[in-house]
Amino acid sequence: MAKGYWIAHVDVADPDAYKAYLAANAKPFAKYGARFLVRAGQATQKEGALRARHVVIEFQDYATALACYESPEYRSAFALRRPPASQGDLVIIEGYDGIQPA
Repeated sequence: MAKGYWIAHVDVADPDAYKAYLAANAKPFAKYGARFLVRAGQATQKEGALRARHVVIEFQDYATALACYESPEYRSAFALRRPPASQGDLVIIEGYDGIQPA
């Protein structure tokens, strides 16, 4: 079964408020088995326009990724991240579990 992913791009305007969001999201991420693959770090933009911070989170499957986002625990944490604390773009996407190029 293919994994599920959150791919987020965020600009943080209020670092203190964003720290509160990071502390609050730990509970739902643990509950839903989230695994950070990318969490900020060094990046080089080659094409298009992106935000300053990039995050990729892996879940056991697409349904779990959706359930985490819709959970009361995450919705409460998300309230701390909303503007004006930060602006972001997030996609929840199903991973690919098929044939890879040789």
